[in-house]
Amino acid sequence: MADYQIFSDPKLEADVLDVLKKGVGSHQLIFPEKVASSVLSAGEPDPGFPKADIAFGQPLLESIKVSKKLKWIHLSTAGFTRYDTDEFRQYAKDNNLIVTNSSSVYAEACAEHVFSFMLAQSRRLPYSLSLRVPNGHPEWNALRSSYKPLRGQKVFILGYGGIAKVLVKMLAPFDMEIVAMRRSPRGDEGVEVVTPENMAGALATADHVINILPDNPESSGFFNAERFAAMKPGSVFYNIGRGTTVDQGDLFKALKFGHLEAAWLDVTTPEPLPDGHPLWNLENCHITPHTAGGHANESLTLVKHFLNNFNRYLKGEELVDRVM
Repeated sequence: MADYQIFSDPKLEADVLDVLKKGVGSHQLIFPEKVASSVLSAGEPDPGFPKADIAFGQPLLESIKVSKKLKWIHLSTAGFTRYDTDEFRQYAKDNNLIVTNSSSVYAEACAEHVFSFMLAQSRRLPYSLSLRVPNGHPEWNALRSSYKPLRGQKVFILGYGGIAKVLVKMLAPFDMEIVAMRRSPRGDEGVEVVTPENMAGALATADHVINILPDNPESSGFFNAERFAAMKPGSVFYNIGRGTTVDQGDLFKALKFGHLEAAWLDVTTPEPLPDGHPLWNLENCHITPHTAGGHANESLTLVKHFLNNFNRYLKGEELVDRVM
């Protein structure tokens, strides 16, 4: 078997780069003249790309479409918005191009992030950490009685992929009623699944609505005034999918006027929200700066995931996190 040429554009630390080099063995790595600033960034057109059989990172669409050799793209992110179009999917199909992503790299960290949001909401941590009153004070008594245990509550997860699978396992000890929305249910989810067309009942009865929708034309502005109004009064909204899936003006109104109890967001539009944005001024809106997938040794985990798939590719085995 001839050696493969692998175009790799993620920005990697020297020790992690050594792992990548050793992991591909005799196969040749091609590095861009200008490395992307992060795994989220698409690079620039590079003269080395046309030589590649495999691309690891965030290859440009225009570079992909002029390539004569490319057989497999392994994306360095879980999201694949720029590739998730009918046109590109058809291109991949017509050219027998395999596309995988790195969902497995970030799924556990993202699930932990949402879980921590839910626990913080249950125990009212933002308010609890700011309150300084003695035992027996009216505010102290009111705080103790305001905690809402997660056990037995209802969760509605929109977007059932790697993150949702891990989150469902984390929530299992709490005996929560979990429903998930998926465009095309597979039957192996292990929880009740609804499609977008029949989600009204789940949305209206959930105590926690967790948005993990990707960014695509169907999901843009998915959570708007109508859907927030359809949610159970006093429910809590979480977003670790993409900021574009939420009409933030409508979310502000739902929080400001009390229909929703709180919102916990890891993604917004834009990122970060500018100073003075109305959501910053709400005590019941809590925002982290798109860090849900972050974890120690993240780059190493990313490279190991690629190398695992590369070894599978060499053996002709099914690839992990295949999206096309």
